[in-house]
Amino acid sequence: MNKITNMVAVIVLILSAPVLAEKTATKGDAVKGEEIAAGVCAGCHNADGNSVIPVNPSLAGQHAEYITKQLIEFKMEGDTPAVRNSPIMSAMVTALSVEDMRDLAAFYAQQKPTSGIGTETNEEVLRQGEIIYRGGNIENGVPACASCHLPDGSGIPPHYPQLAGQHAAYTLAQLNAFNDGIRDNDKGIMLKVISRMSAQEKRAVSEFISSLK
Repeated sequence: MNKITNMVAVIVLILSAPVLAEKTATKGDAVKGEEIAAGVCAGCHNADGNSVIPVNPSLAGQHAEYITKQLIEFKMEGDTPAVRNSPIMSAMVTALSVEDMRDLAAFYAQQKPTSGIGTETNEEVLRQGEIIYRGGNIENGVPACASCHLPDGSGIPPHYPQLAGQHAAYTLAQLNAFNDGIRDNDKGIMLKVISRMSAQEKRAVSEFISSLK
């Protein structure tokens, strides 16, 4: 329990970045955000943010601060590479101002999320995912996902995103991205967790998350 408690404490301290927090805390205009979403984002994330493509994340109901943070970190600043590596998203946010990003985030945060798309119906796999999500794996030192993302998957804004209903394929891809160092915009916190999980555990957790509502 001490390991888990310490890990959560470190997460809170490391992710409390004052400059970024100031940018993401300002509320956006959802009406303007809807207009931007229709022209820039709907093709991949659907009109209301409930993506129907399993590899593209659902954004509906996600915390506005979290969405703003991700959009900011997808954008290159001059010759400086984006904090979060994604050629597709970097291209999408090139023309967006921080105000535009806050407006988009405000719009998506107001949308009602639907169920995620999973690929697994085996009850044993889903049960394994639930056990790890809710209780972690003491033997491997894996903390419960619910510690930061809450038992219902709603997350704790601004740093811990809503996971409930996210597509299994997208969640698994992000877990692998953290594990492989492709995604590291969380100060390495997820790597400390994911590196202790087996491929089967990551798949099981991803499938369980897609079933949360």
